[in-house]
Amino acid sequence: RRGIAVATGLAAAIDPSFVFAAADVQSEPLFLLLLLVSAFLLLVCVDRPSSNAGVAAGAAFALAALTRPSALALALLLAAPLFDRRHPWRARAHLAASALLGFALTMTPWTIRNLTVYREVLPVNDFAGVTLYLGNSDLMARFDQVRTRAEYGAWLRDLRRLAEQKQDELVAAGATSPAQRLRAYWRITLAERRANPAATARLLWLKLRNWLRPYPNPLFWPKEVTVAVGVFYTLLFLLAVPGLLASPRSGISLFAVSVLALSMLSHILLIVVWRYRAPYWDPVLLLHAVPGAVRLFGARA
Repeated sequence: RRGIAVATGLAAAIDPSFVFAAADVQSEPLFLLLLLVSAFLLLVCVDRPSSNAGVAAGAAFALAALTRPSALALALLLAAPLFDRRHPWRARAHLAASALLGFALTMTPWTIRNLTVYREVLPVNDFAGVTLYLGNSDLMARFDQVRTRAEYGAWLRDLRRLAEQKQDELVAAGATSPAQRLRAYWRITLAERRANPAATARLLWLKLRNWLRPYPNPLFWPKEVTVAVGVFYTLLFLLAVPGLLASPRSGISLFAVSVLALSMLSHILLIVVWRYRAPYWDPVLLLHAVPGAVRLFGARA
């Protein structure tokens, strides 16, 4: 329905996270574009059906993962054509294989480059190590104790110092290659969390709350911005639920919910930054919230 499509585009144009990301030099706009291109081409792949679209979808997703490696948590969703029962099993397997092939062909040259330079298997980079540590450090567990903007600024400075300190310690210990640093960060993180299981449970709950909260950090943003954005996202969350439930294609709803769940889980295990949610969640919520509003309020296209 064209009216719903136009309304969704208008809602996306005023999406606070999109406006904020587009107003600065950040990776979100490029990452969002590549992720949406991949999703669109994957839909074309199963609806047409077209193996060429599948290859292109996989290639676009690989470029998205090279822009932001956290996307790798969604890589298995490229096999979604396997579950489209409109086509015979052999056709479904062919379409899924084409998407995975496009992903592999685009990702592999960079992985080979890392193998050549570092003599280590590294799909993209070793940033998962430092984000794992910082996102699960004792300092992160104390974030809920921050009460004022001054304390928030001091906490951010401590976080930067901690990252630099651990990096220096690893270099001094001889962990200079990416894989060595990655393994070292995993060991340090597990040691800290095993030493305080109760704090670990609180930390996971804190990160879950920070990921799901509809408003940005009130210690950083003015009250007016916090309230306005909070109202926008609260409505978006609430309206997306009936949109997902009433979707005429339950398979797409299941795919969308999988994107929400996998992206949230991967960030909670690593590090939660509120704006990181937008490229994964906002497109799904926007595409279902507008039809949800139509369904609830009986609006006409």
